[in-house]
Amino acid sequence: MKIHEYQAKQLFREFDIPVPDGEVSFRSDQACRIARALGRFPVAVKAQIHAGGRGKGGGVKLARSIAEVRVIAELMQGMTLVTHQTGPGGRVVKKVLIEAGQTIAKEMYISLLLDRKTASILIMASRDGGMDIEETAEKTPERIIKVFVTPQAGIQSYHLRKLSYGLGISNAAVPSFFKLIKNLYRLFVAKDCTLIEINPLIITADNRVMALDAKIDFDANALFRHNDIMALRDTDEEEALEVEASKHNLNYINLNAVDPTGNVGNIVNGAGLAMATMDIIKQAGASPANFMDVGGGASAEQVENAFKIILSNKRVKAVLINIFGGILRCDVFAAGVVEAARKTGITLPVVVRMEGTNEEEGKQILARAGLNIISAADLNDAAKKIAKAVGKTEAAA
Repeated sequence: MKIHEYQAKQLFREFDIPVPDGEVSFRSDQACRIARALGRFPVAVKAQIHAGGRGKGGGVKLARSIAEVRVIAELMQGMTLVTHQTGPGGRVVKKVLIEAGQTIAKEMYISLLLDRKTASILIMASRDGGMDIEETAEKTPERIIKVFVTPQAGIQSYHLRKLSYGLGISNAAVPSFFKLIKNLYRLFVAKDCTLIEINPLIITADNRVMALDAKIDFDANALFRHNDIMALRDTDEEEALEVEASKHNLNYINLNAVDPTGNVGNIVNGAGLAMATMDIIKQAGASPANFMDVGGGASAEQVENAFKIILSNKRVKAVLINIFGGILRCDVFAAGVVEAARKTGITLPVVVRMEGTNEEEGKQILARAGLNIISAADLNDAAKKIAKAVGKTEAAA
């Protein structure tokens, strides 16, 4: 789960991680009051959306007077901000962060993330902070410092020394830098984070280390332990269909933001099987419109809701169902598919590939249903049939 920068910075304050003074604003007059209360200029006006690259997209600007704050806030709030992370559709800005400007002596990059390969918490850092850290990682990876911290031992002094030496931290700033890194690690563990990123982390002219930006992602599977974090969820920043799917314990991702040509809806039980299904659809010459994992024990009600969610995407021209009957019996799932198809009144072609427990019984249920359901012998056959079905649908349109 993602949160906004202003929310992340409030968590930083709770864990004694220095950030600039500032508050979130929902109206231009409120933005002016906040700027006036900060008592000095310039101030930063920062669009609050769940995406990076805001500066390059025009979502971060400096204001040197109250009049400039008003103009920038009015222009920014309500704008559709497009960055490399939003996709071409962008995100509508509904709030901005008004923050005290800082005198920057040095910009750096720092992040903490889970590294599953080494079963550790990886701290990555670079002297090249700012908006082009991705370019640094791609073109000069040797400038990225990596420190692996095992959770059992926790962060140690040698980790801190490696980071400070690699970043060229001055002796005057070392104590505050060490404190900040230790507190970031403490926050990461305490709140079950999967990512903390600061870009840039700055050293001010008076040798204070400060997080000028803040990005935090949390492990969705651990949120039951953190009601305070759950309260920070902003569903306006999430795809509406993904929010609806989560209400029914379905894992759904709309892919049209990254591939507008996607027109094959998918229903699959298992994340790995879903990935393979999307790959084979592409190989057959069609494009998936979504990722949809109904889980290992999907009920008829869940299948019905999966259909409704997929069909609400008007780009979808056909549906591919790919089921492995292990925990979920094929006959039970087939009965759910028939019931869902009838309730939703689906008229689009539906290709079903199922394999596993009670596979033949499941296929018989589908064959007797009298619906526009095409049975596939295997995954390759399913991909060919769904590509053909989409082609026919588009030709008819």
